[in-house]
Amino acid sequence: MPTREESALPWVDVAADFSVVLDELNTTLKSIEAVLDVDDLRQEISDLEQQAAAPDLWNDVEAAQALTSRLSFLQGTLRRVEELRSRLDDVALMHEMAAEEGDDDTLAETERELDSIRSVIDELEVRTLLNGEYDAREALVTIRSEAGGVDAADFAEMLMRMYLRWAERHKYPTEVYDVSYAEEAGIKSATFAVKVPYAYGTLSVEQGTHRLVRISPFDNQGRRQTSFAGVEVLPVVEQTDHVEIPENEIRVDVFRSSGPGGQSVNTTDSAVRMTHIPTGIVVSCQNEKSQIQNRAAALRVLQARLLVVRQQEQKAEMDALKGEGSSWGNQMRSYVLHPYQMVKDLRTEQESGNPGDVLDGGIDAFIEAGIRWRRQQEAPAA
Repeated sequence: MPTREESALPWVDVAADFSVVLDELNTTLKSIEAVLDVDDLRQEISDLEQQAAAPDLWNDVEAAQALTSRLSFLQGTLRRVEELRSRLDDVALMHEMAAEEGDDDTLAETERELDSIRSVIDELEVRTLLNGEYDAREALVTIRSEAGGVDAADFAEMLMRMYLRWAERHKYPTEVYDVSYAEEAGIKSATFAVKVPYAYGTLSVEQGTHRLVRISPFDNQGRRQTSFAGVEVLPVVEQTDHVEIPENEIRVDVFRSSGPGGQSVNTTDSAVRMTHIPTGIVVSCQNEKSQIQNRAAALRVLQARLLVVRQQEQKAEMDALKGEGSSWGNQMRSYVLHPYQMVKDLRTEQESGNPGDVLDGGIDAFIEAGIRWRRQQEAPAA
């Protein structure tokens, strides 16, 4: 079995023809270019650039932010595809010249470059799998502590930090809408938005129950504790969704914000709790100093939850017609810190022996495996 030193490309046999690997990547990239429809992508970017240049763009701040966010995302996608095409062409030429000259150092360098290109193409290929109805939306993430007492509340806060660090690593903007702090440590629940296109499609595979096993830092006897936290991921509602909520179906309560805050956060009744009377869904927001801003944010979260309820009802009707149940299990990932170090996804079998990196936001491999797994689950049986 070749070692890493013996092969700069550990995913192929040492004797494999470089051109074969290059052809495989070229074929994959062509498929990605076709799915993304690069010509249409360029046209949409051009149209958005014209709209972004309008002098009255920022008269509607929310619409302007949505437009500039999509423009930035599409420009980044196009740039990545074009850079990959250029890198593939360059590495092919470099390898051909090095082979003619018998330059072993350069040949090894081209193999390392091809390895690097492969990882980027794999990542981009996952993006083409996000074609669900709401996958292109921004995401609303809610984390709740479940069984496990204070350890569960602490674990919920760890998960919140994990997702915010993941977003930070990718330079994705986020906004925390509400945090309900537990009495001793950690949080009871938190809701935040990840404001980038395809955040919902990407993070939706993280939904479910997460399980932590460790020596409890809150147990004087140093016993091992298992605790649980739930992750819910919703698509952000857009104006085209028509999720209208009659005023008489909403009860709004105002209260004083709790937990850490600035000078004026905890001194006025600016926090808002909104209850949808027909369904009993309750949301709250205390991030902003203004009651009006908190009310608007709470309404957006409530609309997102009602949109998902509507989607679930439609799916249940389809499942009833097909005589099928849901194939999704609730418990989806375990984080074991004692007696060994391991994070393992119970659906995809993806695992990592470095929980510290995972809890610091290093979850890309788990997300990519989850997206591929979901596509396999959705594929019709042969």
